[in-house]
Amino acid sequence: MTRNERLTLAQAAMARAAGLARDAEENARSAHFRDKAAPLAAASTAWAEIARSHAALAAVLPETEDDRG
Repeated sequence: MTRNERLTLAQAAMARAAGLARDAEENARSAHFRDKAAPLAAASTAWAEIARSHAALAAVLPETEDDRG
């Protein structure tokens, strides 16, 4: 897997983490769905960790021709 592919996966995982965080916040403000906030926040944290892992792997991979554009 190339550096650029890892960065793409990191961006996708961060987008998923952000969406889940928004959902968690929204549910935390609702009296009817407050119990769903913690699992959504945990899922967001997991996706953020996946993003960090992909970014860390990308950082140590060599740049390729595809990565330069």
